[in-house]
Amino acid sequence: MNNKVIIFDTTLRDGEQSPGFSMNIEEKLIFAEQLEKLGVDVIEAGFPVISDGDFEAVSAIAEKVKKAQVAGLARANNKDIEAAARALKNAVHPRIHTFISSSDIHIEYQLKKTREEVLRQAIEAVSYACSFIPNVEFSPMDATRSDRVYLAEMVSAVIEAGATTVNIPDTVGYTIPTEFYDLIKYLFDHVPNINKAVISVHCHNDLGLAVANSLAAIQAGARQVECTVNGIGERAGNTAMEELVMAIKTRNDLFNCYTEINTKQIMQTSKLLVNITGVSVQPNKAIVGDNAFAHESGIHQDGVLKHAMTYEIMRPEDIGITRSKLVLGKHSGRHAVLSRLKELGFELKPEEVDAFFAKFKCIADRKKEIYDEDLVAMIGEVLHKKEQNWRYVVKNIQISTGMFSPPMALVTLRDNQSDTEAIFEVAHGNGGVDAGVNAVKKMTGTKANIKAFNLVAITGGSDALCEVSVTVEEEVNGNVIKVFGNGMSIDVSIAGIMSFVDALNKIEYVKSAGHSQKSKSDGV
Repeated sequence: MNNKVIIFDTTLRDGEQSPGFSMNIEEKLIFAEQLEKLGVDVIEAGFPVISDGDFEAVSAIAEKVKKAQVAGLARANNKDIEAAARALKNAVHPRIHTFISSSDIHIEYQLKKTREEVLRQAIEAVSYACSFIPNVEFSPMDATRSDRVYLAEMVSAVIEAGATTVNIPDTVGYTIPTEFYDLIKYLFDHVPNINKAVISVHCHNDLGLAVANSLAAIQAGARQVECTVNGIGERAGNTAMEELVMAIKTRNDLFNCYTEINTKQIMQTSKLLVNITGVSVQPNKAIVGDNAFAHESGIHQDGVLKHAMTYEIMRPEDIGITRSKLVLGKHSGRHAVLSRLKELGFELKPEEVDAFFAKFKCIADRKKEIYDEDLVAMIGEVLHKKEQNWRYVVKNIQISTGMFSPPMALVTLRDNQSDTEAIFEVAHGNGGVDAGVNAVKKMTGTKANIKAFNLVAITGGSDALCEVSVTVEEEVNGNVIKVFGNGMSIDVSIAGIMSFVDALNKIEYVKSAGHSQKSKSDGV
């Protein structure tokens, strides 16, 4: 049996369709490029038939990505399959992923069909998909609650029809590791043609067992795992890519298999997803959480200082971070800063250096020490937002507040759609952020409102660099546009105002591109 585990990343499909994680096409392209740099084998780029936005995103990613396979999801019907084939027409390595439910509860209450009808539809769908693209994956949705004999019959039939990969989804996160191991083993023992296809798994995390179930399936013979960065996805999420990959790498003695993931890109990929979506990772999240390699206990600190392996089973360098705290400040030159960035896994293009270093100097002038976490945050702030041609650019913010005087903010903006060099406005508010937002509203005329405000201190101390993420909504022609904005500064109020302007720029982008929020569909 091949000992390579294929990593099928569905962050841009299953992950992106979960509440709070929507991305526009440009953001999806940026993330797809990072996934290819990470080394994933398959990128499930979206569900082409479900909306024009998804179709365009899958098409754009299919044309952009050269090394990884690009998959489009399709229900087991001709319309979905044709849409996926059209969206993937320019892909170097295309894959159609089609699915239909196999559990009696879905067949009876959702599909309102018989087992025989569903089996026939699955076979016809795989055959039809193979007429467009030979690389076809099939998923019997809700497999872990299906009758095993019927499931084995379906798996055998779709392989005979041409499926090169058969995915066994734990769609509702119902199974447990020993049970899932037995199910995968049962299929290997009872499907006579099973060696003609790669057996895959797609586990949801409703009981917190997605990674454990996926690892159990690998032990039973599965050789593809469908997963997402940071474990995002429907409801409680999916198998976390970084946890699965590092479990295989760390316990290679047990699993005796490997992936082709460049683990040094794991942290950068995780941070990029947070920067794009505005949704932070919990501090105690395995592998990529802020505390994953932190030690506060005196006993632990003593052990780690003497030998890291006493309390660390993985090297932080292996996922793209370091325990060392290189102190950088306003007197640091470009060489020192760029050298540290390179050690952290970031290579800047010549045209990116000036923008990054200007941001570095601006922060360093106000902050005594710049840590690795600060550098990573600045990378996200400067580089990953440059892809957009934003309308509004913040030129200056001045805030006046006190215990007995109403907060007041003066904000200066440049409107790239105006001939005026800069405009400014002064406004009062209930706090520094509220005053600044009111000033921005006066200048732009926007009706957008902040619905959620999240503050994260990137580093410790009273001079901590902080990042603010906001959820902003605006009603346009009866439709609500919902976006996420990010801002970073030592001053919380400035970061909040910057995040609101960032959100306004994204709203302007949505308006200009004519995109509407896509409808959601569960899929597998």
